[in-house]
Amino acid sequence: MTVITGHVRTFYQLLVNTGLVSVINFSVWFAVTFWTYLQTKSVFATGVISGIFLVLTALTGIWFGSLVDGHRKKTALQGSAVASLGLYAAALAVYLAVPEEAFHDPADARLWAFVLLLMSGVIAGNIRTIALPTLVTLLIDEDRRDRANGLVGTVSGTTFLVTSVISGVLVAFDGMFSILVLALVVLALSIVHMSFVTIPEREVAHDDPAAAPGVDLRGTLRIIGGVPGLPALILFSTFNNFLGGVFMALADAYGLSLVSVQAWGLLWGVLSTGFIVGGLLVARTGLGSRPVRLLLLINVVLWMIILIFPLWASIIPMAVGMYLYMLLMPYAEAAEQTILQRVVPYERQGRVFGLAQSVEQAASPLTAFLISPITQFVFIPFMSDGGAGADAIGSWFGTGPDRGMALVFVLTGIIGVIATALALASRPYRSLSGRVAEDSPAPAAV
Repeated sequence: MTVITGHVRTFYQLLVNTGLVSVINFSVWFAVTFWTYLQTKSVFATGVISGIFLVLTALTGIWFGSLVDGHRKKTALQGSAVASLGLYAAALAVYLAVPEEAFHDPADARLWAFVLLLMSGVIAGNIRTIALPTLVTLLIDEDRRDRANGLVGTVSGTTFLVTSVISGVLVAFDGMFSILVLALVVLALSIVHMSFVTIPEREVAHDDPAAAPGVDLRGTLRIIGGVPGLPALILFSTFNNFLGGVFMALADAYGLSLVSVQAWGLLWGVLSTGFIVGGLLVARTGLGSRPVRLLLLINVVLWMIILIFPLWASIIPMAVGMYLYMLLMPYAEAAEQTILQRVVPYERQGRVFGLAQSVEQAASPLTAFLISPITQFVFIPFMSDGGAGADAIGSWFGTGPDRGMALVFVLTGIIGVIATALALASRPYRSLSGRVAEDSPAPAAV
């Protein structure tokens, strides 16, 4: 029988609180994407929203990491929620003041002012995303951290489940009004709840070089460079996110080309149960002694999914593929978090997680910004009636705008599979895998 200590109870409270805030932040993100597409009917506009998210994530990750390391964890969590609350309140004021017809024009500055306020509120929640794995290190014994990371994945899956339903239904009901009111209420409640939670902060010696205040980018890079294979892992994740930007930019537009917004939102809810199941499986079984190998093997399967499901112009293969994708993602995320928790000092983990987030996301904005207009003006005409692609493969692949987006997915999947196979055969992979195995604790009793 597992004994739940006070620290573990605190971790559970933080998971619930962070989960509720994540529900709101992702609901706002999903909702503004759905709403903007329905208002403007522009794939380019939805791609720009994804690009805004990724640019802001890349620009703020290192700074947010330094905030997590340089302040009490509770202060970082509360500051994140307060910032989101203020930005959403400002966005609601803009939404009520601007005439509705202005939001139909994708070139209207008032539309993008509204979107920027909302996306900035979502981005402020990334402070919690960076802080949570450091709290796993702080509150959970080393031999059970991979399983705790699995619980984090379960909460993320639950977040997507609730998010998709909330955003799809509320946007169909009355646009962005209800979702913003709900966001303000939930964030206020989370701030009140967090005020009653006590986090046992770890004291750090002032002469510890890992505890240097501020961003200290040079010191963080020195720690990353001192772990054989870790820079290569971050570069691999960067390349993965470069390709992943394609999926983020086009997934909603592709799904909405196949089903209604209500059906798409509800479908995301069903698919997100895969994330929950995957997270529970990680929490039950752990990751084993070779998380680096597991991470790369899972990436091969994920890219195969992106390659295969678009071959049919139907929501059914997309739904099956996306469920498998969701099922495996908690293993990939838990593996990366566990690797960093094992090889990076606690006092530097916020900055390393933040730096990794910034570097890994740095390539995605370029993809998101480029792929939307390329898809809109190259691949969609290429696969539409009269296009060269439609004439060449349209007889079996299909034609039309949705098949143009599908072709982009297929090409992306092929590149991803090849890149991951090369990473598996590389020397940095073997070096990092060996280092992590050396630092692995004895398996926890089940």
